[in-house]
Amino acid sequence: MSGCGDDPGTLPGRSLHPGQADGVVLALDEPLSFWGGVDPCGVIVDAHHPQRGSTVAGQVLAMRAGRGSSSSTAVLAELIRSGHAPAALLLAECDAILVIGALVAAEIYGTTLPIVQLAHDDLARLHTGTRAAVLAHTAPLAATVIAKSR
Repeated sequence: MSGCGDDPGTLPGRSLHPGQADGVVLALDEPLSFWGGVDPCGVIVDAHHPQRGSTVAGQVLAMRAGRGSSSSTAVLAELIRSGHAPAALLLAECDAILVIGALVAAEIYGTTLPIVQLAHDDLARLHTGTRAAVLAHTAPLAATVIAKSR
């Protein structure tokens, strides 16, 4: 850690799906289901979600866990195919449904979506607007998230 105030610095994690990405963090207050919670353009449409109206497309999406239906696998794979998926997923809890969506998209479409599991405390250090670079090696190897304050 950097020890410099709000700067999250380098956060170690566990790779759930390989890839690399960088972008702006969208830190969700609540878990999100991709099935019924996100439209085909990557906009959060769940009427009860605190970040309703925000887009996940191209963002480094940070959330405690996924929520819900196994259909989220297909929705996430389609978002990846169409270019409306997050740039990366950062989770505090492993979510096999989301990992399978990334695996399917990698196999069928040849695209990657890095998914990294971070410690709860480290995930909480990431705030919306923070820039982050994500490097996830082949699972279950280590992963790194390098973040800078807004």
